[in-house]
Amino acid sequence: MLLLGVVGATGAGAMLLVGAGPVDAPAAPPNRAAATALPVIRVTPVPVSSTRAAPVPVPEPAGMVVRRVLPIEGPFTHGRWVWDEQGAPASGPLVITIDLDAQVLSVFRDGYEIGAAVVLYGADWKPTPLGVLTITEKDADHVSNLYDAPMPYMLRLTDDGISIHGSDVQPGAATHGCIGVPVAFARKLFAVTKRGDRVVVTNGERLKLGGRITAG
Repeated sequence: MLLLGVVGATGAGAMLLVGAGPVDAPAAPPNRAAATALPVIRVTPVPVSSTRAAPVPVPEPAGMVVRRVLPIEGPFTHGRWVWDEQGAPASGPLVITIDLDAQVLSVFRDGYEIGAAVVLYGADWKPTPLGVLTITEKDADHVSNLYDAPMPYMLRLTDDGISIHGSDVQPGAATHGCIGVPVAFARKLFAVTKRGDRVVVTNGERLKLGGRITAG
C-alpha cells in the first residue's frame, strides 16, 4: 500500500478499548489513490514519540524500491485488510512499513506490496516508537507477561515489548505502544516474516511507485 503504515494486549500494555470483532475476510482490492484521499477513522489525536531515529535508509537491495501497491476500494477503515501475493516474487527481502498518521501497515516483498491493514498504535503515555526497527522474536501464542493477556502472532520489535500482534482493531482504541492488526491478517504476516526483517515506522510519510522505503 502507498501508505507506510491494537486493541487487545500489547507487548507493553493491555487493551484500552474493546469493540466489535474485526473483519476477517479481505476486502476486494481497489483504487489506492482513492483510498488515500478518503478520511481514515482516527483515534483522538494521540502524540507519538518525539524522539525520531535519524534518517536511516533500509538496506539497498532492489526490493527496497516500491514496485507495486495493492489497489483498495472505498474507505480503508478499522478492521479492514487486504492480502494478495499473486504476481509478487515468491522470495526476496521483506519490509513492513507503518504510517501512524494514516494508521496503515503495509508488507512489501522485493518491493511488491502483498498485504495492508488498518492498525491501532500507542497512546500518548506509551507512544509507538518511530524509526527502523527489527523483528527480534516471533511467538504465535504469546501472552503478555505484564498483563497476562494474549498477543497472538506476536512479532517483537523492542526490548521493552513493543510488538506487532493480532488485536480487535476498532475505532477509538489505542495501545500502550504496540501495533495491533486484525488477527487473520496477523496470522498471514507471521507466516511470511522472519527474525531480522525490518519494520519502518513513520508519522505521515507516503510512498510512491519507484520510491525508496526509508524512515526519517
